[in-house]
Amino acid sequence: MKKIESLRRFLLPCITPTTISSTTTTITTKKRLSTSLRDDIPEEQNHNREEDEEEDSTTTEESVNSYPFYVAPRSSKSMVIGTLFGHRKGHVCFCIQHDRLNCKPSLFLEFSIPTYLLVKEMQCGLVRIALECTRTDLSYCPLHSIPIWGMCINGRKVGFASRRKTSDKDRLVLKTMQSTTVGAGVIPMVCGEEGELIYMRANYERVIGNANSESFYLINPDGGMGQEFSVFLMRST
Repeated sequence: MKKIESLRRFLLPCITPTTISSTTTTITTKKRLSTSLRDDIPEEQNHNREEDEEEDSTTTEESVNSYPFYVAPRSSKSMVIGTLFGHRKGHVCFCIQHDRLNCKPSLFLEFSIPTYLLVKEMQCGLVRIALECTRTDLSYCPLHSIPIWGMCINGRKVGFASRRKTSDKDRLVLKTMQSTTVGAGVIPMVCGEEGELIYMRANYERVIGNANSESFYLINPDGGMGQEFSVFLMRST
C-alpha cells in the first residue's frame, strides 16, 4: 500500500501538466479557428468594395447615357393600313387608314401614272415612290395637307401626286374592302364603264422623321423577302 501511495504521489504531478497542456492545446486550436474567421473579414470587405465599384461604374454609365448630348433622336413609328387601287387604264390612288372599318382615310393621294404602269414597276419587286414638295409658300403647311407633290419612282420622274378628298366612289371601294386585311386582287365594278378595279392592301410601318419628312414601308405578311414597296413624303425647306 505504501508503494502504491508513493507511486500516486509521484505520478500525479506528471499527469496534471499533461492535462493542462492538452487544455492549452485545445485553447490554442480555438484561437486558430477564430483567427481564420478573422482572416475572412478582409475578403468580405474586398467583395463589398468590388460591389461598390460596380455600382459606381453603373451610376457613371447611367449618368453619361442620361446626359442629353448622348441621347440619339428617335423617330416615331406606328402601323397603319395602306391601300393602292385603281382601274387598269385609270390613275392609281394611295390611301392610309388607321382603321379599315373607317372609310375616311387620314391621307388620300392620287398618282398621275396609270395603274398598269405601276403594276409593271412592281413586277421587279422593288418600288420606291418619292414625293417631294419644293414650294416655299407651303413650308408651314401640315405635311398631309400639301395639295401637290412632285413624284419619282425608283429615281425617275414620272409626274405628280395630288391630295384630294374621297368621293362617293372611293368610299364605296373602301367599304367593299372592309373585310380584307391584307391581300391583292381584282374587284369587278358594276357602275361605270372603266371595268374591273385592281387593288393591293397591306400593313405599313409609318415612320415620322420630323415635320418635313414621313415614310411608309410595306410589311410583308409572311415576314420574308417579298414585295418591297415604300412611299416617302419630303418637303424641302
